[in-house]
Amino acid sequence: MLESLLALRGLVLLRDTVEWEGRSLLKALIKKSALCGEQVHILGCEVSEEEFREGFDASINSKLVYHDLFRDPLNWSKSGEALPGGPLGALRTMCKRTHPGPVTIALDSLSWLLLHFPCTILCQILHVLSHQDSCPGNSSTVEQVCVLGLLHEGLHGPGLMGALSSLAQTEVTLSSTAGQASAHILYRRPRQRPAYKIQWFSILPDLSLDLQGGPPLESQPYPDPDTTLVDPTTHVTFNLRLSKKEKEAKDSLTLPFQFSSEKQQALLCPGPGQATSHIFYEPDTYDDLDQEDPDDDLDI
Repeated sequence: MLESLLALRGLVLLRDTVEWEGRSLLKALIKKSALCGEQVHILGCEVSEEEFREGFDASINSKLVYHDLFRDPLNWSKSGEALPGGPLGALRTMCKRTHPGPVTIALDSLSWLLLHFPCTILCQILHVLSHQDSCPGNSSTVEQVCVLGLLHEGLHGPGLMGALSSLAQTEVTLSSTAGQASAHILYRRPRQRPAYKIQWFSILPDLSLDLQGGPPLESQPYPDPDTTLVDPTTHVTFNLRLSKKEKEAKDSLTLPFQFSSEKQQALLCPGPGQATSHIFYEPDTYDDLDQEDPDDDLDI
């Protein structure tokens, strides 16, 4: 699924952790997008342009449109090299693109933008970037825009992570086990259950993806890493399950209202030597024993 990540389009969150950084994967996806002939825009905030372009060959670098926010994001130097309108202005300019073909927009990183601008404004711009109304007057569809957002999830609380997660069509959470990188991919399909897959991979020196496979694709809800699953039967004061011996004891127990044939016979036909009981009834003065008209004493 990782090899077809760009084809999914929409907003793709690359959530890296302290175990595994995500910029290498971001650059690998950018290279693949450029080789497919797409127009690639990069909004660089955390590292310099020279550092980001390292590893790309000249043919790839010539296809990248780099918007440098690292050198002077607030235009303090007044050199005229800063982007008009700052980072948000650069994003709004990307929203008004007129390129008819597929476009990939890489944000390095969303964490930097979240630390400098309100989450609500950034989410609105991301929604416009990754949806059809980002192209006014153009007949292009949603699938022609792919927004790759690098997100350092350890820097943000569950509120911000939940807001961005609700906007994303695809989430890739990176982790590492014994030095092996793994991508936990969640893809939200329209009117279908989310698809979840774990993919093992590595990044080659030329920024190519080397996929090592993973478990089969499963259609199941994504396990939220911020939610701890609690067993509701952990702290109950009674036992919900019976052992084999307890089940045998339960089945052999005769309840008080269950009359076996032997018990019925003993009650109805007492054996010899058993005491018998008789009921003697002495009518009272006002007892009415006339069964023909039991209400004649009501004087109706």
